[in-house]
Amino acid sequence: MKGLFAFGLGLLSLVNALPQAQGGGAAASARVSGTRFVIDGKTGYFAGTNSYWIGFLTNNRDVDTTLDHIASSGLKILRVWGFNDVNNQPSGNTVWFQRLASSGSQINTGPNGLQRLDYLVRSAETRGIKLIIALVNYWDDFGGMKAYVNAFGGTKESWYTNARAQEQYKRYIQAVVSRYVNSPAIFAWELANEPRCKGCNTNVIFNWATQISDYIRSLDKDHLITLGDEGFGLPGQTTYPYQYGEGTDFVKNLQIKNLDFGTFHMYPGHWGVPTSFGPGWIKDHAAACRSAGKPCLLEEYGFESDRCNVQKGWQQASRDLSRDGMSGDLFWQWGDQLSTGQTHNDGFTIYYGSSLATCLVTDHVRAINALPA
Repeated sequence: MKGLFAFGLGLLSLVNALPQAQGGGAAASARVSGTRFVIDGKTGYFAGTNSYWIGFLTNNRDVDTTLDHIASSGLKILRVWGFNDVNNQPSGNTVWFQRLASSGSQINTGPNGLQRLDYLVRSAETRGIKLIIALVNYWDDFGGMKAYVNAFGGTKESWYTNARAQEQYKRYIQAVVSRYVNSPAIFAWELANEPRCKGCNTNVIFNWATQISDYIRSLDKDHLITLGDEGFGLPGQTTYPYQYGEGTDFVKNLQIKNLDFGTFHMYPGHWGVPTSFGPGWIKDHAAACRSAGKPCLLEEYGFESDRCNVQKGWQQASRDLSRDGMSGDLFWQWGDQLSTGQTHNDGFTIYYGSSLATCLVTDHVRAINALPA
């Protein structure tokens, strides 16, 4: 999701340092079977959500409460940021995961660093929630590729082939993946949030994704791996999202051996297309995934008005393809009440216990549970 505002990290309370997450039986917790996901032995279609902020919370009770609400709502997959990159170390106890500098970078494994992600993974393990962990951001929020550019030069377009940036990115991947390689809470490692390479040949991202997914597979033989793209670059129409100008080719990227499923996002309000665009966008991606023999995940979606009516139609369109390429959807984004107050409302947030949550979470999960096995 583009244009997140920094969450009020300074308002969050402190926590004691915790050991890194441990777990067992990772290989059987999430896998793919053709175009369908299998979670804890169950094959089907799964609903979930996104929370960019949950890994940065410093109050354990807030993490637990949020995950309790997500689990009790019937959602199974939670996508989170596994990155928080800075160029200058913040003061106090502000959470940061990696400081990037040409003179030498630092991965923060302390109590205001990856130990926050440790707690999230441990809490998810106890609740049976599966996490998609994104490893870098295309956008500048929480550092992203721009933080690498600040440290190692170039542009976001050259980031994918910048040797020094990629070397440090791989060091960070190794640090994160190795912490949770045995955790049953990990659903998938995600190469990036919404990777783009504006004006680039699509081979740039294709080659980068091939190399990085191969690298992650060398570290972790069991967990799933995905790209995290928006699904741009697709035959069928001539509207902006179907074009290849952002440097991605959805169909080609599905052919990458170590990417286990396809992701795509949907924001008609940002893309200059009508809400009626949604079902066709879903159908065309499902068809591409079916042809590739891999599941499709509608990984982010949202609209700013008439949200119940608009988004429930998208959800139905995705569910209707549950045996024909689609295997899940994650709405953007989860909202909750924390010890510090209400979480960030970016105009797409669906708050726990709201009437909108009844429409787009409770009713959606009920419809999923009624799907034929």
